[in-house]
Amino acid sequence: MEWPGFLYGFYERKLLRSLEQEKIPRHIGVMVDGNRRWARQFNAPTSEGHQAGADKIHEFLGWCQELGVKVVTLYMLSTDNMNRSGEELELLMGIIANTLDRLDDDADISVHAMGAPELLPDYLAERLNKLTARTPIRERLHVNVAVGYGGRREIVDAVRELLHDAVAHGRNITELADELSVDDISRFLYTRGQPDPDLVIRTSGEQRLSGFLMWQSAYSEFYFCEALWPAFRKVDFLRALRDYAGRQRRFGS
Repeated sequence: MEWPGFLYGFYERKLLRSLEQEKIPRHIGVMVDGNRRWARQFNAPTSEGHQAGADKIHEFLGWCQELGVKVVTLYMLSTDNMNRSGEELELLMGIIANTLDRLDDDADISVHAMGAPELLPDYLAERLNKLTARTPIRERLHVNVAVGYGGRREIVDAVRELLHDAVAHGRNITELADELSVDDISRFLYTRGQPDPDLVIRTSGEQRLSGFLMWQSAYSEFYFCEALWPAFRKVDFLRALRDYAGRQRRFGS
């Protein structure tokens, strides 16, 4: 049963009042899942689902800015998604490109690209590079855009770069193997220099990581939401934050 709009507004304000600023996660990872299923519910083309999902991204980033979240990582296109039909991929790449253009218009957002640019069309890879190189006028939110991203590939890329760096600095590989630490690999991840995600949200009812931030999410809190991504509401987000605030993070202890 759907609630009237004024009740949702009342509930939203109540949730907002219940949140303590010091318990807002600094870094949130989001798996924007369910665009295609949302389109099927309305007998709409898949492209409409992807476009609705893109619109929701901008709405979501606004909520994050409002609440003081500092870093958001968006899982927009995985390496597995690259196996979809050529027609769907072409439409999806165009929607992602338009999404990047809209991010470029926001002076408060900085963007970092995560993934394998060689898997993407040249025009999309170029837009990602341009956006990543841009310095925002004032940074209220840092957004990692995971496009052509795979968690296992990220770890392989990090180890490969670590080895190349060791050789370039004349280090002995056997010595490196003996001394290798977690921090050594972390220095070469796509998110190097950033805090690990405090909270990872996945929409659409699926309860798995699907390769998202496999290394970085070792001690993250997870929140799985039944809503499909285009239908994800601010109250759903606030519920996730309330749930996160009520947890006692142990970090393996």
